[in-house]
Amino acid sequence: MKNKEIVSLSDQELVDKIKEGKENLSKSTLNHSISPVEKPSAIRIDRRSIARLITEVNKRKKGAKATKK
Repeated sequence: MKNKEIVSLSDQELVDKIKEGKENLSKSTLNHSISPVEKPSAIRIDRRSIARLITEVNKRKKGAKATKK
């Protein structure tokens, strides 16, 4: 998920996406521990996506605005 998409989400949508992402990550990690996954990089992508979502939630809590480059 791109940062532009994340910024446009509402607070509740962010929380829902984080919850959904964590569930997906735990399932992927469990499946990978049992048998190798075709794309192990998908686990890394999920982790980074969750981190982006959490970062946006924290920015909104602090009242800081995202900087544009």
